[in-house]
Amino acid sequence: MTPLAEIWVYLAQEPLAALTATLLAWLAALRIHAWSGRHPLANPVLIAVALLAGGLLAAGIDYRAYFSGAQFVHFLLGPATVALAVPLYRQFALVRRSALAATASIVLGGAFAALAGIGIALALGAAPEVVASLAPRSVTTPVAMGIAERIGGLPSLTAVVVILSGIVGAALGPVVLDWAGVRDWRARGIAIGTASHGTGTARALSVNATAGAFSGLAMGLNALATALLLPLLWGFFAG
Repeated sequence: MTPLAEIWVYLAQEPLAALTATLLAWLAALRIHAWSGRHPLANPVLIAVALLAGGLLAAGIDYRAYFSGAQFVHFLLGPATVALAVPLYRQFALVRRSALAATASIVLGGAFAALAGIGIALALGAAPEVVASLAPRSVTTPVAMGIAERIGGLPSLTAVVVILSGIVGAALGPVVLDWAGVRDWRARGIAIGTASHGTGTARALSVNATAGAFSGLAMGLNALATALLLPLLWGFFAG
């Protein structure tokens, strides 16, 4: 190991080292995002991941050593997901009035996302397990990995694809919606949440409360519908 890696192994005995590195990367990403005029392509999640990954690779630090000290941030994913119910509750009257249209849009959007992943994989001649890994690509990571394992995919590959889908959707989604002339915050939130799950929802919440509420709703319903329907349909057509 390099001297820096040895120092990290020593510091990693305390969770504050990895936690500090994570927070510094995030603060730097927010600063870069602000310098760019909050351009959608300068997504802070993407920048923070790139900074952390580059630092670990440059220092020769194993990811497991880093994660052993950064587990507190990982733990906070659960409470953060539950906290998405707060903006949804505040917008409940609007959500209730749009329930039918929102549900139909989310189910159709999730189905299209799954079919798009399968279609691209088949067109490129991918192996069956790769095709199965791409099917749940628009669902939040833990659910997508469980679905992939159930239908014969590779959960690790699914995790990578899901994370990339979220980052790309959060970065390019607002731009594409602007080009398409979609101005309604409800529609924008549903589109982002269905296609880009948690990362997209975080982006939507930072822009507009209504978009964030509908994005959180889309993320949850898309995960539920895909977890229930995709394994059944996969077994039917594969059989």
